[in-house]
Amino acid sequence: MFKNNQYVVFNELGKEIAHDWKNNLGDLVDFTDEFLLFEKNNQFFTVDDRLKEIAHEWKTSVGEFRNAVGHIVNFTKNNQIYTRDTRFKEISHRWI
Repeated sequence: MFKNNQYVVFNELGKEIAHDWKNNLGDLVDFTDEFLLFEKNNQFFTVDDRLKEIAHEWKTSVGEFRNAVGHIVNFTKNNQIYTRDTRFKEISHRWI
């Protein structure tokens, strides 16, 4: 949830488990049941449900965000789709 310039994460029972300010995290791009993806200062950041950073990578390195599902995130760059894990390690790529 986004409220009062803060992102707030709740568990399955509706209890708050984490919160942090938007200026610390950046803009929420997408989320799955395993991670959240933020963009700030031309970098992408993956964080866990406690809003602790998993990894970050420059946007110029990974490309444009496409979608996130499970433990993967897809980016497009140079007419290819790159599938990466939550640490931005490349799993595969293919032509569009």
